[in-house]
Amino acid sequence: MIVGQQDLAELLLTALLADGHVLLEGVPGVAKTLTAKLLAHTLSVPFSRLQFTPDLMPSDVLGTSVFRPNKSEFEFRPGPIFASIVLIDEINRAPAKTQSALFEVMEERQVTQDGTRYPMPAPFVVLATQNPIEQEGTYRLPEAQLDRFLFKLSVGYPTVEEEVAILQGHHAGFGGTPLEAVQAVVSAEDLQQLREQVRRQHVEPKLLEYIARLVGQTRAHKGLYLGASPRASLALLNGAKALAALRGRDFVTPEDVQYLAPMVLRHRIQLTPEREMEGGTPDDIVKQILQQIEVPR
Repeated sequence: MIVGQQDLAELLLTALLADGHVLLEGVPGVAKTLTAKLLAHTLSVPFSRLQFTPDLMPSDVLGTSVFRPNKSEFEFRPGPIFASIVLIDEINRAPAKTQSALFEVMEERQVTQDGTRYPMPAPFVVLATQNPIEQEGTYRLPEAQLDRFLFKLSVGYPTVEEEVAILQGHHAGFGGTPLEAVQAVVSAEDLQQLREQVRRQHVEPKLLEYIARLVGQTRAHKGLYLGASPRASLALLNGAKALAALRGRDFVTPEDVQYLAPMVLRHRIQLTPEREMEGGTPDDIVKQILQQIEVPR
């Protein structure tokens, strides 16, 4: 159902194996939502979708307590966040009040309501989409929330050949293929076993030092006023282990770390105003840092 986007598919599977959330950024119409829904359909786990809007309240996401007169007590009614795969469409359309509702559930996999803790089902992965073009009614995501995403992936336009293939498919009548036609191939138990395998991946001590140096350099770079936290180091390690497993290896290489560094760091660092005015991007800074740090052999 998706033409092209091979790298995107691999990175989404990497995040799934690494137990991380993903932020998908791209202009409207490049199949961000469709890709997220397809991934959810390949897993036999509960799926939920939220459309973020400026008037959305935290209780619309997390759930609310409802008074039961027959029992004379309040009963918690879970919100749509209580699912294994949660698709949040246009995440930057909701204000900071609603965004803050996601802080606890994304990091700790639980919701605390009226002093009671409600754990999330396992697995629990948030796939969020946003439009990079500044438009009316959008809000900037707080840095603390961005830091909770394992990857920020940029979804680009298809090539001319891929777009022709899309048009041919629609013209031939394949465009309306229902999502129900996609069969689930992995259960929650299967995914848990795969994640256990990923955790046991071999990582050389030199590679751990390499990751620490890469992330540490973002805190010392003159072009940045906000560097990455230790959470970024953990994300880089977990992502590299999952990517190595997907590529058929039981050990991590420096190339795995270098490949994932832009996806892990681009949303966790912030450029100085001077570097922004010069037209720099976070990816440019990450590329510079990768060239500066000696690669272990």
